[in-house]
Amino acid sequence: MPEKIHKLNGTSLIHGDVKFAGSEVAPSISVSTSTVKSLLARLKDLDLRNPDRHVYSRYTQQVSTRAEHILSRINDGFAVTYSSGLSASYAALVFFRPKRIAIRGGYHGCHATIDVYRKSQGIHLEVVDLDSEYRAGDLCWLETPLNPTGESRYVHKAGGMLLVDSTFGPPPLQYPFRFGADCILHSGTKYFGGHSDLLAGVLVVKTLEEWNKLHYDRTFLGSMMGSLESWLLLRSLRTLHLRVPRQSASATILAQWLNSVAKTPVGKTYDGIPGGVVEKVWHSSLQGVDERGFDPSKQMQGGWNATFAILLSKPEYALEFPHILNYFVPATSLGGVESLVEHRIQSDPSSDPRLIRLSIGVEEVEDLKADLQQAFEKLASVC
Repeated sequence: MPEKIHKLNGTSLIHGDVKFAGSEVAPSISVSTSTVKSLLARLKDLDLRNPDRHVYSRYTQQVSTRAEHILSRINDGFAVTYSSGLSASYAALVFFRPKRIAIRGGYHGCHATIDVYRKSQGIHLEVVDLDSEYRAGDLCWLETPLNPTGESRYVHKAGGMLLVDSTFGPPPLQYPFRFGADCILHSGTKYFGGHSDLLAGVLVVKTLEEWNKLHYDRTFLGSMMGSLESWLLLRSLRTLHLRVPRQSASATILAQWLNSVAKTPVGKTYDGIPGGVVEKVWHSSLQGVDERGFDPSKQMQGGWNATFAILLSKPEYALEFPHILNYFVPATSLGGVESLVEHRIQSDPSSDPRLIRLSIGVEEVEDLKADLQQAFEKLASVC
């Protein structure tokens, strides 16, 4: 069973690892890979989830253990950390050993990881669409905020499993176990890290038995986090409850404002922005209930996603746009305290050349709106 559910709050984030704390207020970074063994110490006697000592950093280390306990509390399960989001993705494939994978769109890096897994296993691993008829042994790989409840019902009835990539919807925005997920994936690089300075991956499962299997695999895949990255992650988790709701609220304001811009016809203006520059906005707050009855507001109970996409009307607009903004940094990734803007085709060649992705940070929302406004006005006047 999952560990006791804790609402995401500062108390859990700051004191959720208290049983591993020493006399220091801020934990130290240990750069040692090995520790001195006691006379009768044996690795098989060590509780790897709650270690009272550390033997070798491939198994456990102080700060990664502390980070995993906090991640477990706030995700309603048992969390294992990895060196990157993609290493966590690969570990999930090794763990589930799917006969088929049902996936649609989502992060292109996960599709590449599936290709690497297929090659390493020397197998033909079929990839099918989410709307396919599920079979026993299938792994449904869902990047929310799509419909986890509906997919859970279909895949479980057939004898398959549901993995939810919740990177875009970290706590407190959504909790995928409550909607039928068997495993939760996060790129901890993004919102858990929150400062654009670390790589991390996280898998969360429902039972200690599953956690032990993932931990064993990680030991011999060699994909654990380093000491510095673990320390940075632990530091960042302390402020997750402050960062994510702020980012979510600001993103929702901006997405809805931009949606009004997108609805403005050519020849008209909205807030001084000429119609016809922005063609479409994708954000969960704009979805509404779909044809299958899925209502994203029931899933995203803690707020809407803080990263979203817009489609500009011309490729040349999208090429120029990231470089005429003042407060948005033109860079890939998402989830940091600074707002980022990306011409998506530069990272994902399959993207529409007009597509822009915005990751909203913790700046003042009116400053971000004014920055976007001046950029759109400039585009309309020179392109």
